[in-house]
Amino acid sequence: MGSIILVTGGARSGKSAIAESRTLSLGKAAIYIATAQPFDSEMEDRIATHKARRGAAWRTHAEPLDLCTALTLTDGTPRLVDCLTLWLSNLILAGRDWRVEAARLVETLGAQAAPVVLVTNEVGAGIVPENRLARIFRDAAGTLNQQVAQVADEVILAVCGLPMKVK
Repeated sequence: MGSIILVTGGARSGKSAIAESRTLSLGKAAIYIATAQPFDSEMEDRIATHKARRGAAWRTHAEPLDLCTALTLTDGTPRLVDCLTLWLSNLILAGRDWRVEAARLVETLGAQAAPVVLVTNEVGAGIVPENRLARIFRDAAGTLNQQVAQVADEVILAVCGLPMKVK
C-alpha cells in the first residue's frame, strides 16, 4: 500500500507548498490532481500561481468531481490532490451526495499502491457561518477531514508556513 499523507491548515498557511515539497520527496516526478475550477479571474490567477510554483517536475490532471477515478491514474508516481475542500465544494454545488463520495474516497485511498498527498483546509476554527449552505459545507469538511485523517499514515498541520506533525 502507498503512503497516505494529509496536509491541513488555514487559508494561506503554506499547506500547498508543504504538500508539494513532501510529494516530490517521494519521487523524482509527481502528478498534481487539481480540483479547482477557474470560475472567475481571481481563481484563474490562483491556479496560474500554483502552476508557476510547481515547475516541470509535475504532470497536472484537472479533476473537479471524480477524484477516485483520478487516483487510479498512476504508474507508481506519487500524486498530490489539491485540494479536498474545493473537491467537496464542487460536489455540494453539483448536487452530488458528498457522504457517498467521501466513503468512496476513503475506500480508494485504502487501495493505493503509490503515495498520495492530500491538501485540505481546516475550516471549523472560526465562527458559525450565518447561512445554511456555509454551515453544511463547514460540517461536511470537518467530517471529511476526520475520515481521511483516520486512514492517513501521516497528518501534517501547516502553521505560518511551517509543518507540524500531528500523526
